[in-house]
Amino acid sequence: MPSIFPISLGCPKNLTDTEEMLGVLQARGYRIITAEPPADIALINTCAFIASAVQEAYAEIEKLIALKKQGYFGKIIAAGCLVQREKEKLLKKYPEIDAIIGVGDAAQGIIEAVEGSKNTAGAEYGRNVRGIPRMLTRQEFRFPATLPHSAYLKIADGCDNACAFCTIPRLRGGYRSKPKNDIIKEAECLAAKGVREVSLVAQDTTSYGIDLYGEYRLADLLQALEKIAGLDWIRVMYAYPERITPEILQVMAESSKVCHYLDMPLQHIADKILTRMGRASSEKLIKQKIKLIRRSIPDIAIRTNFIVGYPGESEADFAGLKDFVEEYEFSKVGVFAYSREKGTKAAALTGQLPRAVKENRVAELTDVQSRVIDRKNKKMLGKQVKILMDLPLFGRTQYEAPDIDGGVSIASRCAPGQFVDAEFVGAEGYILKAKLLT
Repeated sequence: MPSIFPISLGCPKNLTDTEEMLGVLQARGYRIITAEPPADIALINTCAFIASAVQEAYAEIEKLIALKKQGYFGKIIAAGCLVQREKEKLLKKYPEIDAIIGVGDAAQGIIEAVEGSKNTAGAEYGRNVRGIPRMLTRQEFRFPATLPHSAYLKIADGCDNACAFCTIPRLRGGYRSKPKNDIIKEAECLAAKGVREVSLVAQDTTSYGIDLYGEYRLADLLQALEKIAGLDWIRVMYAYPERITPEILQVMAESSKVCHYLDMPLQHIADKILTRMGRASSEKLIKQKIKLIRRSIPDIAIRTNFIVGYPGESEADFAGLKDFVEEYEFSKVGVFAYSREKGTKAAALTGQLPRAVKENRVAELTDVQSRVIDRKNKKMLGKQVKILMDLPLFGRTQYEAPDIDGGVSIASRCAPGQFVDAEFVGAEGYILKAKLLT
């Protein structure tokens, strides 16, 4: 059977789409090439969230085209958000692309793209991006593209929030929760394959269930997942502060499997900027919610993101954000310069700031968080923790998510996928150092 060489760009949610497409192909007998090409088919799943992601996608496509001309690939298939956003431009610019798939039913689309006849693949097939389905695609077929013991578990697609800076609702459609039974079945399959940690992802995990059941059901889903034998850690990503409920926090506090970790992008703290962003939260709500979270789970690690240099952000707004980060001492912070995206409400706002101002503010807020981390690291010295090994000399505690949060360096070699007990002995930024406990 033909071979497939995949490239997946963008977020973990996109990665699960890639895994799904590859899984469907593998189930039909196709070989997945994870090393270097050549391969019969190159599959690139693109991201188009911000301008830099679009530029990266175009650069990767051009690399694939160059390799195709050298005989390394017989066919190129492009999928994902860039296709959804700019399909006409993409096909006009790169006629070497043989087929495209939007963000809709990728599992079915990839079969048609790969197995379409030669006559239709280059001419008509793939010129219309597939629509966004109401039901998400089959999840039992996933080709793992992460570490064997850790996986992302997508619980919904699309988004009903109206953030002024974001293109996701336009690209991925409205919010659609995956049925609970499908999620449980997928998690059971992952556990049976040796996965010990699942990270729940969606554009908004805390909205889970609202479209299917008429109410938010994340707490209920967490309780169901923790019953699965073999799963040791369940991690919540992409939570919205206004929908963090006491029920969710109670499950997290009482469960031995749900990590004391919460990824909760806040974007800003100034009410004026939050309003201009189209966010439903406020300074008062955010601060109240953080206090509730920490009261419920004292050792919780909160990860968040902030956008600086947003249109209309004054020096006073930015100073308030720095003070907030200094005072509330988040465990992890991602700082991003505002990117003016075509077609968003924010692109038309007055008060657009120069690039230099945005870059300086990224550096300033990053420096603030570095001081916070230095203080937090000193408090960690001597503490004993359980670590999940990702590599022989590197792992993570429940307080670090895979891929984005750093982790723990250990001097003694351990088997990846194994849990070990250790004691913190030092730190350098987001990388902690520990020794094994005998």
